[in-house]
Amino acid sequence: MTVLKIQKLAHNKFLPEYKTEGAAGMDLCAAIEKPVTLKPLDRVLIPTGIKIELEHGYEAQIRPRSGLSIKHGITLINCVGTVDEDYRGEVCVPVVNLSNETYTVSPDERIAQMVIAKVEQAKIEVSVELSETARGTGGFGSTGK
Repeated sequence: MTVLKIQKLAHNKFLPEYKTEGAAGMDLCAAIEKPVTLKPLDRVLIPTGIKIELEHGYEAQIRPRSGLSIKHGITLINCVGTVDEDYRGEVCVPVVNLSNETYTVSPDERIAQMVIAKVEQAKIEVSVELSETARGTGGFGSTGK
């Protein structure tokens, strides 16, 4: 099991938390003092009130909460954000309102989830040719519906 070191900032009330024993992601709360209102298509960076230190070879993936996405159209601008192992700033969540309705993020609201994942850096090798595959250069939609 990997260890995640967390530094709580002054404006934070809650540590990230796994809500169930089998949860892959831990919930992140909005460390804001007053509500933040997002009109349709508004974007805002929500602080979480934590800084983290990951072990070498790991990243933190910041993901949307499915309930907020399906019920309110609240998701992340970059869909899944990556916190690199060498980043030491505050973890913030880039939120967007994709619905047609205004949504208000409340202080301490669970706004996203964080998954800790093993990563590997690739060795880059420049090649004149790549191997052939059945798919070849078929792009989006090339494998059918």
